[in-house]
Amino acid sequence: MPDQYEKAMRLSRKLSLPLVQGETEEYEFLVLSSEDGLALKQTGKNGLGPLMVNFTSTTMTYRIKHGGGRGQALARAVGLKKGWQPTVIDATAGLGRDGFILASLGCHVHMLERSPILAVLLEDALQRAARSEQTAEIIKQRLQLTHTDSIDFLQKLRQQDYPDVIYLDPMYPERRKSSLVKKEMRILRGLAGDDPDAGKLFTVALGCVRNRVVVKRPRLAPPLNNMAPTHEITGKTSRFDVYLV
Repeated sequence: MPDQYEKAMRLSRKLSLPLVQGETEEYEFLVLSSEDGLALKQTGKNGLGPLMVNFTSTTMTYRIKHGGGRGQALARAVGLKKGWQPTVIDATAGLGRDGFILASLGCHVHMLERSPILAVLLEDALQRAARSEQTAEIIKQRLQLTHTDSIDFLQKLRQQDYPDVIYLDPMYPERRKSSLVKKEMRILRGLAGDDPDAGKLFTVALGCVRNRVVVKRPRLAPPLNNMAPTHEITGKTSRFDVYLV
């Protein structure tokens, strides 16, 4: 289809990646372009995927309706309450789910993502969600995305532009039992690797936020930089360390 081919060509030039047609194992990852949107696929017999960011999926719709609203751990961690809808910088956007949930609850969220491939997947998902009746208002009024290095972005913020909350969900070192790791996280790790500068990002975030920094961690992991949080909210598999400033 001419339109899809042109779209793929533009994406190829934007990412400075070769354009291939059909299945191939020449590359570890492929960005698939179709009428449904962009997806990421890992090649090879043990490859995972395709993975598509989708803010209008049945899973996400269910999460919005039945996820606990402002009573859920994520919302409590950022301090969301009646009369206070904080501005949030999600400095490790990844697949954008937490940022989207916060925006659906009323926060004004700015997602930052440094991986160019993840950024185009997020951008594509936002464009599709902006055309959906159920999510258009959230996307257009309370959610934005910038492809950038978060440390550099935060260091250049003017004081008057500091957000109320900075949210961090850095990649945690891989567990030995890799079968326990969700499919999408295994793909993300293969694509983007770990976050060796997570400690530096955390330090920078503490210096340019108005109310708090929230760090999502595996439930039994030590706090980032071994810095004890002001308080923590713990779930079955993860916890939110909250640092009030």
